[in-house]
Amino acid sequence: MLGGSLTIITFFPLVGIPLVVALSLLYKDSEEPMKIGALVVSVIEFLISIPLFTNFELGYAGMQFEVKAPWIESLGVSYHLGIDGISLFLVLLTTFIMPITILSAWNAIHRGMREFLILMLVLETALIGTFLALDMILFFIFWEAVLIPMYFLIGIWGADRRIYAAIKFFIYTAFGSALMLIAIFYLYILHLDQFGVSSMDVMDFYKLNIPYLGILSPQGLAFLAFFLAFAIKVPMFPLHTWLPDAHVEAPTAGSVILAGILLKMGTYGFLRFLLPLFPEATLDLLPILSVIAITGVIYGAMVAFAQSDLKKLVAYSSVSHLGLVMLGILVLNLQGIQGGIYQMLNHGISTGALFLIVGMIYERRHTKLMAEFGGISKVMPIFAAFFMLATLSSIGLPLLNGFVGEFLILLGVFKSNYIYSALGATGLILGAVYMLWAYQRVMFGPLDKPENKFLRDLSVREIMVLLPLALMFFVMGLYPKPFLSRMEPTVNELIKSKFEERIAARDYPAEHLNKKLGHPDKTRLLDK
Repeated sequence: MLGGSLTIITFFPLVGIPLVVALSLLYKDSEEPMKIGALVVSVIEFLISIPLFTNFELGYAGMQFEVKAPWIESLGVSYHLGIDGISLFLVLLTTFIMPITILSAWNAIHRGMREFLILMLVLETALIGTFLALDMILFFIFWEAVLIPMYFLIGIWGADRRIYAAIKFFIYTAFGSALMLIAIFYLYILHLDQFGVSSMDVMDFYKLNIPYLGILSPQGLAFLAFFLAFAIKVPMFPLHTWLPDAHVEAPTAGSVILAGILLKMGTYGFLRFLLPLFPEATLDLLPILSVIAITGVIYGAMVAFAQSDLKKLVAYSSVSHLGLVMLGILVLNLQGIQGGIYQMLNHGISTGALFLIVGMIYERRHTKLMAEFGGISKVMPIFAAFFMLATLSSIGLPLLNGFVGEFLILLGVFKSNYIYSALGATGLILGAVYMLWAYQRVMFGPLDKPENKFLRDLSVREIMVLLPLALMFFVMGLYPKPFLSRMEPTVNELIKSKFEERIAARDYPAEHLNKKLGHPDKTRLLDK
């Protein structure tokens, strides 16, 4: 029953498009009906996605609720959707964030509201499809479909340099996607050669024997193509330069979607495709990739500390936080990868809340410069409380969501390399410094500027926007078990099937050979 529901969950947001158009034509003098229509559709979408969580089979590592049907049979392309412990929470994150984002844009979009709502609904379908698709061509279609509405959201409703930011975003991501498409067709030809049948199915590609004799071998080159596509989307240092421009120029809703969901497409790509398809190349390049991730953690934190623009500070914090996520994924043990997935969710919720908060203060003052504020906690106490909660969540205060993910990542990294763990912890300390420093500059001190003395506190609508996110800070911080228990089997299977023996063979080649020959050994495998 739930297999078919994946199709409904993927495409249900598109139902909102004719509804929005009809309401805009029926009520030409008011935008309220079409905004309510889009909001209702997005809320229903969230509600129908909840059974994926409640009916998810614990202890099962494979795909659940699968739906598969032939599509382009001559090429082996199928309509194949499925969900596991990795994609489950990214789908739920998408359906959770979208109604919040639509509600946040209620009074912030001053032109083209109908077109804005249509693009948001298309974007939701494309994002969900990206996380559910198990056919490479279907995945690529959804992956590229995300690019189009995001380009228009930045380019039409963005700030002064919106065209530059939108084009830069488009060129970066399109370049990575083109390389990935070439690699997909290489895998297709390889599958045809090895198995004699055409297939674009991800599960079939997992069975491929891809030759690896160094970075210039077929597996190495295909790895680089996928790596660039996903690393640009994360984004990993030094491929991150499109992100600050996109965030600063995008409308608040665009920034929330960008930070909350879209960047997770990159980290998801590593887990779904890069690691299982190219395990030898991954292990060979692991030291370099880990250094790149750590550099992103430290660099993002230091550049964030130098910002005077609050929105740009939050944008660079994403580079640092997602560098830590990548570091957790790349240690290839249970704690590291679980922590990375959990921190992906935390980042979407916490940083999404921070961008909403920046947007709310911008609507009142039309500036994001921290020097223009100071002391506004005196006139906006409710705003100050939500801002403090989001700040503490972002820096990983115990009992809040950020702590669980960061703790698991550092634990996993420490088991692999204590120096990397120390450097990752340094990035977290720097993160606490720049976030608390920014909060202090904006919220405390003398209320000197006349423009700040009569700022209105949060409205009921704005409280409704932030309250679900604030609740999730505590739910995920106090009771992570329902989340971690659903991730664990999938993560364990990834490690066991693709990396455990390969790492053992590299670390203890003689003992590994004895094991293969049936002799006793003391081979140390990854921690389970």
